[in-house]
Amino acid sequence: MAAPRKDNVKELILDAAEELLLTRKLSDISLAQIAACAGISKGTLYYHYKNKNDILFDITDRYLDEQYRDLLAWTEDATKDTSLHRLIRYVLERDVSTAGMRLHLFYDAMMGDEEIRQKLLARYEEFARILTEKIAERTGEPSPEYLAWLLLVLSDGLFIHQTLGNPLLDIPAFIRQSETWLAAGDPGT
Repeated sequence: MAAPRKDNVKELILDAAEELLLTRKLSDISLAQIAACAGISKGTLYYHYKNKNDILFDITDRYLDEQYRDLLAWTEDATKDTSLHRLIRYVLERDVSTAGMRLHLFYDAMMGDEEIRQKLLARYEEFARILTEKIAERTGEPSPEYLAWLLLVLSDGLFIHQTLGNPLLDIPAFIRQSETWLAAGDPGT
């Protein structure tokens, strides 16, 4: 039997799950709660998703695809200053501002969800590749891959401190100071 017709049912489900994930972890959310939040029946939800992990996988893909597209669009925009220090500021600001969803992804990966872990690792590889390319384009740096991974690790560290609510670290000021420090040594500026 076909599910009732409603435009973008999968998007409604993913949006509802993301909304619920703002205040709870996935294990504390039922499929019935997701269906209710999406304004659909449980049967309609089950037509599209058999379990919560499938929903999380699609949220993961949607989230990581958006980050990847945004990074490419930003770095390929000829009207923007995409020098190395601006690239680093962009990546850090973007990653810190989207920390909430990453927390769920990291949590599930660290709790043994091998499929999520593999998805995250594959995306890290993609992000590292594009950052390596962009750093190499902007600098004469002999090890752009190292800088790409340094940026990804720094981003994760800032995300952790933001999640912890570390009062000793002003993250926006840290990012601005990092950009200023890098700009001083950036031959492209």
